[in-house]
Amino acid sequence: MRRTKEDAEKTRQTVLEAALTLFSRDGYSLTTLSRIAKEAGCSRGPIYWHFQTKDDLYEAVLTYSQEPLEGLVAECSGMRETPVEAMDHFVERWLGLLANNRKYRQSFEILLNKTELTDAMSRTLKRERALTDSIISLFQDLVAQAVEHGSIAADEDPKGLGLLSYTYLMGITQTWLFSPKLFSLKEETPFFQRRFWALLGRK
Repeated sequence: MRRTKEDAEKTRQTVLEAALTLFSRDGYSLTTLSRIAKEAGCSRGPIYWHFQTKDDLYEAVLTYSQEPLEGLVAECSGMRETPVEAMDHFVERWLGLLANNRKYRQSFEILLNKTELTDAMSRTLKRERALTDSIISLFQDLVAQAVEHGSIAADEDPKGLGLLSYTYLMGITQTWLFSPKLFSLKEETPFFQRRFWALLGRK
């Protein structure tokens, strides 16, 4: 029985990886369950065993591929007593994952460039907005803590600076994914970190 469960989980993981590859490369509309099955080296039967519909599989793929980001949010949430270190770690880790973690990078490819987010994708929109809100809220709290500690000038509202932090990272992400030859993300990460702190008015 244990072996059967292990085999089933292995098959599920293979299907997720295959779907992640196709969704990020070809988009949601062009990716069919038949193509995912072929990529995974199985029939459609095992896919239906784990996922009722293509939408269910799509949701599972995004959840799976965004585990590193959700882990980063949780990690930095536990660093509120050292807000500057927490934000510095978040920025460095976000850009590092983008450059080096295929799974993480593909999740952004799917959402930003490969999916038409209509009302029919309400589950996806709800979850993505909740994740976005959690990141912005984290930065707002960390900025407020940094202002209280005297590490950041109190000239601007922490809520606005928290929002700015998120849009700054998303701007870099979108630009690099759209045109990765425009700049080396690995080489420019220290520059982006310095400019992040210039935006926030670090003392």
